[in-house]
Amino acid sequence: MSDPIFEQAHFGSPFDWFTIVFFLFFFLTLGVILFTVFKGIKQWSYNNKQPVLTVPAHLVTKRTDVSQHSSSPAHHHTDTVHHSSHHSSTSYYATFEVESGDRMEFVVSSKEFGQIVEGDVGHLTFQGTRYHQFERLSNKSSLAD
Repeated sequence: MSDPIFEQAHFGSPFDWFTIVFFLFFFLTLGVILFTVFKGIKQWSYNNKQPVLTVPAHLVTKRTDVSQHSSSPAHHHTDTVHHSSHHSSTSYYATFEVESGDRMEFVVSSKEFGQIVEGDVGHLTFQGTRYHQFERLSNKSSLAD
């Protein structure tokens, strides 16, 4: 004789567990994607509402961040040559210090990254967290000479 309370306490077949885990994973992934999209829209909207400011600043430091990506196609036959794809992307960052002593880090283009040097003095133009340009006036290290 089976106990009906015991049977109700179990979810049933392993397929039920798979379905539950699948939907949990699906909704968690969907939630992360939606959160990221809405966060980006919120930042974009915030930046658009901010005034475009041009302030005296000097370049404190700059850095790069290289991301490596690789992918390989599914391997169907043992006699097939296995090819993989490798890709890297580089993000360029510049940290500026303004007269108040506050420091701000911005993403800059590779071209601008190559044209600025730590210690450069000039006018920084930005809007919220969005970098517009840095008009270089001089380099502090060259002023010391």
